[in-house]
Amino acid sequence: MNNTTPTLAHALNQAHTLGLARIDAQLLLLHAVGRPDAGRAWLLAHDTDAMDETVHAQFIALCQRRLAGEPVAYLTGRKEFYGLPLQVDARVLDPRPDTETLVDWALEVIAPQTSPRVVDLGTGSGAIALALQSQRADAQVLAVDASADALAVAQANGERLGLPVRFQRGDWLQGVDGLFDAIVSNPPYIASADPHLAALQHEPLQALASGSDGLDDIRTIVAQAPAHLQPGGWLLLEHGYDQSQPVQALLTAQGFDNVQSRTDLAGIARCSGGQWPTVK
Repeated sequence: MNNTTPTLAHALNQAHTLGLARIDAQLLLLHAVGRPDAGRAWLLAHDTDAMDETVHAQFIALCQRRLAGEPVAYLTGRKEFYGLPLQVDARVLDPRPDTETLVDWALEVIAPQTSPRVVDLGTGSGAIALALQSQRADAQVLAVDASADALAVAQANGERLGLPVRFQRGDWLQGVDGLFDAIVSNPPYIASADPHLAALQHEPLQALASGSDGLDDIRTIVAQAPAHLQPGGWLLLEHGYDQSQPVQALLTAQGFDNVQSRTDLAGIARCSGGQWPTVK
């Protein structure tokens, strides 16, 4: 083994040799060298920069934790969602880019409203609620989660970003007052026996799994929502890649109109929703 001081380029090559995806290695390296906002272009411009041995050792340790399944967002403590820099850790789900589909749809349905009232159920890091508030300053956004730990993360994100989302601890819509123009949720939707859960062992199980078919929480939300929606209000739900038909069926059976689904970045039906009738 030689004693030459490693450069940033050497470190990235080591990560590649270990089997790490390039984007993951770049994000972890920017974090390790204390330049999380610098971007990949900065790494290219500084690829011959020498690394402190301690920092290099920390980077390799981060790479090994990533290879063991820990999300990059937990290792760096940050994740960008809808243009917002969120702080995240193992108390909350790592926000996925596909969930931006739900935000886009929610912004569409509240577009005609003045000061729309929106509730985000199971807010986790606060990603959806904060994204909606950032795009609609006039909206009254409430974020609900059953986990005090998750709410602590979400509230800290709201305070740091200066966004006036209100936070409430609760089990879905129980204890939530008033009527809303939109109810949005990215609830747990993985079947409890799904083999994919093993790959998500670092994330909070209660935010992922929901009964034998993965639809227990969605059933609860669909049943509770009508009592909390304005006439013409929308319920929008993120769900699994193969759940659009059963979720649409639940919405239709509950009496929702205009039941439909939206696709994610990969073209998979990832969100389904419906509109509560104006006249029943």
